[in-house]
Amino acid sequence: MIYDFLVAPFADFGFMRRALLGCIAVALGATPVGVFLMLRRMSLTGDAMAHAILPGAAIGYLVSGLSLGAMTIGGLIAGMIVALGSGFVARFTALREDASLAAFYLISLALGVLIVSTRGGNVDLMHVLFGTVLALDDSALILLCSFASISLITLAIFFRPLVLECADPQFLRSVSKLSAITHFTFLTLVVMNLVAGFHALGTLMAVGIMILPAAAARFWAQGIGGLIAAAAAVAILSSFIGLLLSFHYSLPSGPAIILVAGGGYVLSLIFGPVGGIVAQNLPRQHFET
Repeated sequence: MIYDFLVAPFADFGFMRRALLGCIAVALGATPVGVFLMLRRMSLTGDAMAHAILPGAAIGYLVSGLSLGAMTIGGLIAGMIVALGSGFVARFTALREDASLAAFYLISLALGVLIVSTRGGNVDLMHVLFGTVLALDDSALILLCSFASISLITLAIFFRPLVLECADPQFLRSVSKLSAITHFTFLTLVVMNLVAGFHALGTLMAVGIMILPAAAARFWAQGIGGLIAAAAAVAILSSFIGLLLSFHYSLPSGPAIILVAGGGYVLSLIFGPVGGIVAQNLPRQHFET
């Protein structure tokens, strides 16, 4: 019974194995970025940027149909335009970066949905918005694994500047010329991992696998290394459970994965040993010497 529920779907069906591998690749690449977004208080920025890639992916779809390469390039270009454009507006006008990013994101989301819905069908729109993790082919897996590898290597190279920028960005600007490069590189990693997540989970769900595990990890670890490890574990476990629920109960796979991750966040919020509700309200023992 346990084998039939937990193992058989992946042992018997190749599409389930590819879906799990794709989700693991996305989780390993996206969750460290999500941890740094959380530490920089930029979690909602990730959500805005996820929707910002939609018009680029939609234009790629118009040019080449459901082409992996065209939609990837389009999403990367659109995401970087929004990231750089919002930063430019914030730097040279009185509008703050969060407000300018929200404006760009709303315009991008509306434009992307308009393009796909007017030139494609409802199936195409659902594919773009919610992804098709159960339909990942070999080329998509190669892309997801490549993006995850590039992301992890880049994070390893820029780890110290990224940590310092989270703690004290003004100090980093004063002692190093890497501040601007670090910020631009980080935004590039955000866009790249959102594009990877888009192929598996769609634009509306991609940011979930990035932010929810990072938020859950906050209640299980304190150091950055521990946060990244805990977030990756939550994301991989959520992918595994979500895919099983999708298979056995005919649920849409992307939302199932994100809902499981959301359940993990709620459980962590309640029972997490580092600042969880139960841990915060347990009676503490006082020792006298």
